Amino acid sequence: MALPITAASQDRNTGPELPPTIAIIIDDMGHNLEEGERLARMDQPLTLAFLPYRRFTIPLAQLAHKQHKEIMLHAPMANTHNFALGPGGLTPDMNEGSLTTTLRRALQSIPYVQGVNNHMGSLLTQQLQPMDWVMKELSQYPVYFVDSRTIASSVAGDVALAYQIPSLTRDVFLDHEQTEEFVDRQFKLLIKRARENGSAVGIGHPHKVTVDYLEKHLPLLDQQGVAIATISGLWAMRNNNREMFAEGEKQAIRPAFARKD
Repeated sequence: MALPITAASQDRNTGPELPPTIAIIIDDMGHNLEEGERLARMDQPLTLAFLPYRRFTIPLAQLAHKQHKEIMLHAPMANTHNFALGPGGLTPDMNEGSLTTTLRRALQSIPYVQGVNNHMGSLLTQQLQPMDWVMKELSQYPVYFVDSRTIASSVAGDVALAYQIPSLTRDVFLDHEQTEEFVDRQFKLLIKRARENGSAVGIGHPHKVTVDYLEKHLPLLDQQGVAIATISGLWAMRNNNREMFAEGEKQAIRPAFARKD
């Protein structure tokens, strides 16, 4: 069920109740061509978050756009385990100019980008100054921000809201253990959260086990009375069906698809 959002149905007090609604972001897009193509071709309105400058980022994002998927920048941010970030990474040792230039180029490298979330980031998202620089840059463009919340003490979502950036927070990780049993348990938890709260945001990855599971179970949501929406659709549902941005309010992102290390 792709969520139909209308003004008449938005007001829970006077209109029909909206069904519990989930949005699913698939992170780490751009590495795996086979699973990426399967995700792009699914019928449901998934939101696909692409790492910048990866081998298949541009062709997969172009395919996903043609298939009516929503596209995000999956911005690499420093983590507490010192895992390598790859190109486009944001780190605490950067000054404001370096960080914002790196972020801007990463945004420009993703075709049809509509939003941003953090890749890793358990270190950087705790730090107010770099998060302030990130959100100051993002606030210039018509993009939303999703806090992947890789650590409970993240301030990223709060800073995004301070800059009046449309913002959501991840509720459930689907597949940090790559077994069908685990993905099934987390997917059911995502639906439970949506039933409790009206909506919920899940994050998965282009692992074969995850893609296999979603191919099988997303078509069954209708009979469970559960809707699925893009992130922008879910945001609209939570915000009286209003537009994220007024026309001309933000400057357009100038595409620049050359590799920026």
